[in-house]
Amino acid sequence: MNNDCMIHWQEIGEEKSAHWHSEKGLPPPKRVQVIDDRMPADTAYRLACEGTALLWRGDFQNARQLLQAMARRMDKKKPEKKPKQPSISPTDAFHRHRLSQSQRARVLEKLLIPFNADHSIPLRRAPDALTACLETYGPCTEPYIASLRELQGLIGAHEWRKKGIEIPALSIRIHPHYGVFAPIRNEYVQLIVQASPPELLATQSTAFDIGTGTGVLAAALALRGVRHIIATDQDPRALSCARDNLTRLNVLSQVELMQTDLFPSGQAALIVCNPPWIPARPSSPLEHAIFDPESRMLHGFLHRLSAHLLPGGEGWLILSDFAEHLGLRTREELLTTIDAAGLRVLDRTEMKPCHPRVSDASDPLHKARAAELTSLWRLAAQ
Repeated sequence: MNNDCMIHWQEIGEEKSAHWHSEKGLPPPKRVQVIDDRMPADTAYRLACEGTALLWRGDFQNARQLLQAMARRMDKKKPEKKPKQPSISPTDAFHRHRLSQSQRARVLEKLLIPFNADHSIPLRRAPDALTACLETYGPCTEPYIASLRELQGLIGAHEWRKKGIEIPALSIRIHPHYGVFAPIRNEYVQLIVQASPPELLATQSTAFDIGTGTGVLAAALALRGVRHIIATDQDPRALSCARDNLTRLNVLSQVELMQTDLFPSGQAALIVCNPPWIPARPSSPLEHAIFDPESRMLHGFLHRLSAHLLPGGEGWLILSDFAEHLGLRTREELLTTIDAAGLRVLDRTEMKPCHPRVSDASDPLHKARAAELTSLWRLAAQ
């Protein structure tokens, strides 16, 4: 674990310090108060809201309960009643939802726990989180401090990595790593599986998978018989995850993994890309698979696509229209970008998502989710 940031606090009249770790890249908190099982939830919640970090020295399971109690207080917090106003726009609803999520995370991340240099947790009834920590943090030589909420994320990711996620369209399981977007939305894989491959692929069996993530689309192409696939990603963690999955599926011999920004050199008969669907700024490095600031990846893929297509080749763009329903991008803007990139639309196949949030009427973004469609855009050079 490479982490040079230090966190400082006072405990029993002495100055203390330790290495600080945050996968979100948060700086170490400046105000730290040591607490234990005697701390009332109301007091802990108030201190966290005021920006004070709480370093836990009590029973681990009690720390979990305190975090749950703080979350309940956060979720019950209601804004002051104001005169009834017209319904807000989908865009405003999205930005308010994002702000609320960010504020909630900031408060709950204030509950901290200590770790020994071997990733063990020096608290009563603490779980064995060695494997989960090693998978994400790597080896460590010094004690450190991290948030309890981050640890819970690490443990949850470890369970997903161990058990895998079923991909019904391929009859396989994909094992996501921490920080790599998990393919829990199966419709985009199903769109790839159902699409008829370009005729050129029969004689020029080369494909690119741009932004491979877990490697699920590279696996889909390999299982469909594509002989040579170059799968790219900027994130070393994603490439490690993809290598693990492709090895499990015994298709790694068909796939070349490459760390690069979007395209490798050369041309292919088929190029697939499933970029982040929402043109907004991520609030942490872990959100880059969901949010694409100013549609950077989408525009980069479209504007460079034709140069990397063999004559007669196709580019397959998998994109949700969720951003359109949120008012963050229009269909006209997308079509204009496609045209300006020297591309034409051969066909578009769409599918309605079936994840649980589509039917959750309490979701602030329910209206947009209920209207959402995921599409496979088949593109060719003009």
